[in-house]
Amino acid sequence: MAVERILIISPNWIGDAVMAQPLLQLLCSRYPALPIDVLAPPSLAPIWRQVPEVADVIETPFRHGALQLKERWRFARMLKQRGYSQSYVLPNTLKYALIPWLAGIPRRVGYKGESRYGLVNVMHHDDVPPRPMVPFYAALADEPSSPLRNDVPRPRLQVSAEQIAAAAAKAGIPYAAPLLVFAPGAEFGAAKRWPPEYFAALARHALELLPDARIALLGSPKDRAVCDSVLAAAGSAAGAILNLAGQTRLDEAVALIAHAKAVVSNDSGLLHVASALDRPVIALYGPTDPDHAPPFSTVAASLSLRLDCSPCRQRECPLGHHNCMRQMYDGIVWNALKPMLPPV
Repeated sequence: MAVERILIISPNWIGDAVMAQPLLQLLCSRYPALPIDVLAPPSLAPIWRQVPEVADVIETPFRHGALQLKERWRFARMLKQRGYSQSYVLPNTLKYALIPWLAGIPRRVGYKGESRYGLVNVMHHDDVPPRPMVPFYAALADEPSSPLRNDVPRPRLQVSAEQIAAAAAKAGIPYAAPLLVFAPGAEFGAAKRWPPEYFAALARHALELLPDARIALLGSPKDRAVCDSVLAAAGSAAGAILNLAGQTRLDEAVALIAHAKAVVSNDSGLLHVASALDRPVIALYGPTDPDHAPPFSTVAASLSLRLDCSPCRQRECPLGHHNCMRQMYDGIVWNALKPMLPPV
């Protein structure tokens, strides 16, 4: 007789996937004999492979935004053979709720989302004021009528020493050199980005204190240009800065973050990776709410000016001044970062 399994359908963003990880910790505690598999887009599979509770990562073949009903039906037939007794549908869309329904998985847990009655048969409602993302996902481990948890575990990822050494060698980073990671990009939009010249000034401050350090700029290929701007503004410090945006695979970026002495990041997926690896982290918030998706590192600082116009949650500043980021001067961030760095 096949072993019953649990299926998690992953969110579509790096940060959301990381913040969903405590749900797996809770499910693993409740159902220790049931393997947990994760269905994820290929772009997020490297994240889930660093999650200790995951038995298998199944990559989805679907195009972004497309219904592809015939393909989902074929994929569901494959899943049916794996013996899932429970599924947790983390995206709020109708098309992802179709998969466990078509696969005949008996228990299908998720939020109401796009009116998914019937497709989701253990339905949660987010009727309370918007919750931070970690407890939002973790609540799916309980019955919909259960009170909200106040004991949600922290997100966690694991990286081996071999992965770290390989990623550092490929990037040309001396393993013994102190490594700082900056993440100047943000997939959401320009409003989330701290100005590149401020990142450059922060790099100069850090290298004055730690002249042997290296600073890695990480991000996707879309972040390459903004990281080039950081380098261009860095002046004499540019020789110790590596623009690795778009030059590393996601698993390599995760390994470099695991090796970092500290991470400075906009509100982006890499921020939450650093948090789940328990690295000292500075999180920079402008148009987004620092209480909605905070870092959980043992050593962390969430910086926000909390202006009257924020959080506006807009991709571009609707007032045209971007003061929520432009008035967060490099000295403010340096004062938070300096105590986190290793002693000279």
